[in-house]
Amino acid sequence: MTRQTFGIGGHLPAKAIEARENEFPLFLLAVLAPLMALPFATVEGHGLARYGLPLAVDLLFVQSVRAMPPWQGRISKLPIHGLYKLLALVGAVSVWLPYLQGHQLPNPLRVLFVLCRALFYVMTAVRVIQVLANSHRVNSRLLGLGAAGYVHLGLTAGQLATLMQLIDADSFQLGTMTRGEELVTRLSYFAFVTIGTLGYGDVVPASPVGESFVVLLSISSTLYVSLLIGLLLSRYISFRTRQSMLEGKEFVQK
Repeated sequence: MTRQTFGIGGHLPAKAIEARENEFPLFLLAVLAPLMALPFATVEGHGLARYGLPLAVDLLFVQSVRAMPPWQGRISKLPIHGLYKLLALVGAVSVWLPYLQGHQLPNPLRVLFVLCRALFYVMTAVRVIQVLANSHRVNSRLLGLGAAGYVHLGLTAGQLATLMQLIDADSFQLGTMTRGEELVTRLSYFAFVTIGTLGYGDVVPASPVGESFVVLLSISSTLYVSLLIGLLLSRYISFRTRQSMLEGKEFVQK
């Protein structure tokens, strides 16, 4: 698999980005929806307390596919965009299973479903960075996408931490969990505390793999903010420079 095939760091046409810009504000709202639903999510609840989180996550899956420019290229013979939509479908369906059947799924199946959601989140995070890196202009919609990318980083880290905990129950010490609190809720909270550099100490890594994950997450969040500021500033300066040159040419012609 080559760099060009997977599209990492590859050029994304400005027209492809502009065609999706109207979806960026909705993507920001879709990213915030699971964050708002997480504190109230419980399998033992009723109404929105039970079904609010899967509804919010499904909204995020749908809007991610709508907002992100289509992937180009293939992995072997599998189209990358087809894989992306397949992961979205599996993730959207599987997120309902614990709330419909309780925690009766075999652990290997739970690991598989969380892995699918984590891969989808990672691919979306990569696509957000590609859009920000290849956009030729800065506007309110692109700023919204940048904000959504930061929140999405926390959700992605929460899924990855949940996957690690399902594979190895000693990855993290979870502290005191409230009755009915979901594992993904607890570890998503931990992920946002980590990227916010708060470090309350109620949830901590308990294995070398967990510690390495926290280090990588801390570095990734810092790099994202730094890259976001740099990209937006460079695009804004470039846009203003081109605009000033055009205005200067029009003035000379007059």
